[in-house]
Amino acid sequence: MPSQSNTSKIIVGVDEAGRGPVLGPLVMVALAIKEEDLKKLEWLGVKDSKLLSSSVREELFDRIHEIVHDFRIEVIEPDAIDLSLSEENTNLNWLEADTSARLVSELDPDTAIVDCPSVNIEAYKDYFTSRLSAGVASKVKLLMEHKADLNHVIVGAASIIAKVIRDRYIDHLKAEVGIDFGSGYMSDPKTKDFLDTYHDKFPHLFRRQWQPFKDLEVKKKQKTLGEF
Repeated sequence: MPSQSNTSKIIVGVDEAGRGPVLGPLVMVALAIKEEDLKKLEWLGVKDSKLLSSSVREELFDRIHEIVHDFRIEVIEPDAIDLSLSEENTNLNWLEADTSARLVSELDPDTAIVDCPSVNIEAYKDYFTSRLSAGVASKVKLLMEHKADLNHVIVGAASIIAKVIRDRYIDHLKAEVGIDFGSGYMSDPKTKDFLDTYHDKFPHLFRRQWQPFKDLEVKKKQKTLGEF
């Protein structure tokens, strides 16, 4: 059996992009890195993706891939998100926990650091742990934090990968429909206009359980009744 000093500890960081928008996928990313390679991410200037420009994120994307030991990526489409909101025993937090626990289990780390989406960190941590494979749950050191992408470079790296993948996905959807609908967030006027105008034409792009979409559906029914 190799001595501990000769065995690289594997650390996994987990983050997502696209939790809040009305349109497009949620992208979950788990990156595994050897403990001694963490410094390389720091030297690259890796940090929370929200603090970096789009061009810098794109530049870091390939370089992060060269440094990490392994990775898992999951793109969760709007219909799967809708399902998690319409079923009784699940919600968006549990969908995230189910997905990220599976990704962490596959990577089999010594330490996992997760950016926690829930206000109740302990409850989320308990649920997340229950979804890990037995082998990983019995040995992993689990750090569950708010703003983990700011405090841990490996989670910052995961946030960059997730953001770049979601942005590329959104660009692909814009090219597909031939309309620039912006970022997919309701704070973006282009997204709001696209939802108002095209929610009927491209329903598969939207999270139909999101309140802005449901409000439009109600409005549409009221208008139809008013025509009688």
